[in-house]
Order: sequence, then C-alpha cells, then structure tokens
Amino acid sequence: MEPNTIPAPIVAGNWKMHKGPNDARAFGRRLAELAPWHDDLSLVLIPPAISLTALVDEIGTHEGLYFGVQDIYWKEQGAFTGEISAAMARDAGAAVTLVGHSERRHIFGETNEETRLKVAAALAAGITPILCVGETEQERDAGRVADVIVAQLDAALAGLQPDEIGRCIVAYEPVWAIGTGRNATPQDAAAAHGILKDRLEVLCGTRAGRGVPILYGGSVKPDNAAELIAADHVDGLLVGGASLDPDSFAAIAAAAAAAYRKAPRLPESAAP
Repeated sequence: MEPNTIPAPIVAGNWKMHKGPNDARAFGRRLAELAPWHDDLSLVLIPPAISLTALVDEIGTHEGLYFGVQDIYWKEQGAFTGEISAAMARDAGAAVTLVGHSERRHIFGETNEETRLKVAAALAAGITPILCVGETEQERDAGRVADVIVAQLDAALAGLQPDEIGRCIVAYEPVWAIGTGRNATPQDAAAAHGILKDRLEVLCGTRAGRGVPILYGGSVKPDNAAELIAADHVDGLLVGGASLDPDSFAAIAAAAAAAYRKAPRLPESAAP
C-alpha cells in the first residue's frame, strides 16, 4: 500500500495536548469558513488522536487538506495500553504521523531506535512519517548542529530503501525555538535544511533526496511565516501554538503559500 503524497509547500499544525473533540469541531467549523486550502498548498492538521475523527467529520474532504496524528507505536496491534498503531491512525483518517518530535524525545525519552521503528511502521501502513530532528541550545552553542541533526536523520532512516526515504517528510525543529517565542532566523533555517538536503541526497540519490520536503518548526507565527518559508531549502512549516487558532493558522497558510510561490527554487524535478 502506497502512502499519501503530501506535496510542498506544506503547512502543518501540531496541536500537541490541546482541544478535545468538542473544541476540535469548533475549530473545524471556523476553518471551513476561512477555507484556506487550495491547489498550491498542502495543509495538514495534527490534533490529539482522541479528537481526530471529530475534526475529520466536521471539516470533511478538501483538495490539499490532510489530517495526522502526533505519534504512533510500531507494533500493528497487541497488549500495549495507551498506544495506537499506524494502521489505526490511518483507519481514523490520518494521512501522516509525526515521529520523533522533540517533546517525545526530551520529555518521554524516545530514542533514535524508536524513531526508526516508527518511521518504518508508518511507511508499512501507508501513512507519511514527518520525522522531526533538531538540536538543543547547548548543542548549537557547542557548534554541533550538523552532527546532531544528521545523526538523528541517519538513525531514523537506517535500513530503508531509497524509494522509502523518498516517501518521508523531514521537519527541522531546533529545540531552543519550540514554544519559546525565539525562532531561528531564515539564515539559520536555510543552513540546517541545506545540511539535511545534502545528507538525504547521499542516502537516497539526488532526485529522491531533493524531493523530500523539509519543514521548519519553532515559534512560527503569521508575521514570520513568509520570510521563513522563502528561505533556501525550506519546503514548509510545522506550526505549534499558532495553529490552535483557526484564524492564525489560516493567516500563516496564506502568507506561506504566497511567499513560496515568489521565492526562487532549485529545479528539483530536473535533478539527475
């Protein structure tokens, strides 16, 4: 089974532990009024798993609109209380899943090996993994950005075939910028994304590597979305707190879509 294809530019909203089913329905009603989806932007909503079905039912199907979950377990089924499998997520309407978000890594102790298992499980179930990587403030200050994010990328994608890697999405989320109000500059994002693009080309070839979308996440807001997505190698945005308000999220989507259309891009499709 092939996963859903989520083309760039992408604006994804990670609600984290906010909004139960009733609040999700209210969000969906307002977002439907704003109708920010169109054919040159992929919009991804990632609510808590308990609210996914309510949100899907409220909004319905629209071109360019996708739904996701914030985490999965790598087993198909079994005695794993509190977990959900990739197949369950897909059955509930998810086209994507986050994997390895910094909060999963740093609060819940998720390891690189666990991210690898989750990426593989998502691909096997036909949903697209959004693999999150990023350095802490201490690692950045020590000049270890490249070492950290490449190690996380390599570990999560280990054992995959080039075509499988080509079906993933990567999100660069510097830990020091998540929920802090301090975001990376466009230059910071471009540099980190360039490192990741180069490594993806090594792992799966030039064409497939350049085709893997890389999102920036970390204190994204309506007033900085355009400059961030216009940076080199930035194919989309992973939005946290600002995605909880439908008007704010729609504004980010509109700004990102307009800026992405204007920004010069490498000719990915022409890559050898």
